[in-house]
Amino acid sequence: MFSLRKLMGKDDKFFDLLEASAEEARTSIGLLSRFIQTRQTEGPPPNLDEFMQSRRNDKRITQEITEALGRTFVTPLEREDIEALSASLYRIPKTVEKIVERLSIYPGRITQEGFIRQAELLDKAAVEVVFMIRQLRGGTNMEKIREAQDRLQFAEGEADKVMLGLIKELYHGPFDAKQVVFLQELYEMVEKVVDRCRDTGNVVVQIVLKSS
Repeated sequence: MFSLRKLMGKDDKFFDLLEASAEEARTSIGLLSRFIQTRQTEGPPPNLDEFMQSRRNDKRITQEITEALGRTFVTPLEREDIEALSASLYRIPKTVEKIVERLSIYPGRITQEGFIRQAELLDKAAVEVVFMIRQLRGGTNMEKIREAQDRLQFAEGEADKVMLGLIKELYHGPFDAKQVVFLQELYEMVEKVVDRCRDTGNVVVQIVLKSS
């Protein structure tokens, strides 16, 4: 067991900021998940401003972390760890926003069932990211971190399979060329969000291993 205070000193603001960033990542994924579900029905479109606000919130948190690091004594290696984790978290809502921009211009419904499965895996990955970040406050159990990482790796593996299944359907289903190009890119981008979550989990594991 170790304490991230060895990295960051006793100031809890770093924990607060990292956890806030993880929550913003989960919020953006939750919004995307609901958006995906509306594209399978004729439901009302979401408010795109919510996605933009979530990304802006996380960017502000990332800037606060950078500024706080400038005011706090941290060794160069420790600084890299904190900055790597902050940057990894920020990539999640940033990627989500790009997906939403594309989804918002696609006419009609997206009826492939695997698209909903992608949304479910996104939600699972977001939960694990928040859990792992929270484990850094005060001290952590490496076994719990490993278990969460395993769940993230499983979600990422499942997301790969679902994406490939969706793309296979595109090439063998009643889709025109424009739909194939657009939807393939969309499914790959959604899978990339799960990859972003996995990458964040890997950063947490590396911090724990180096500091234990």
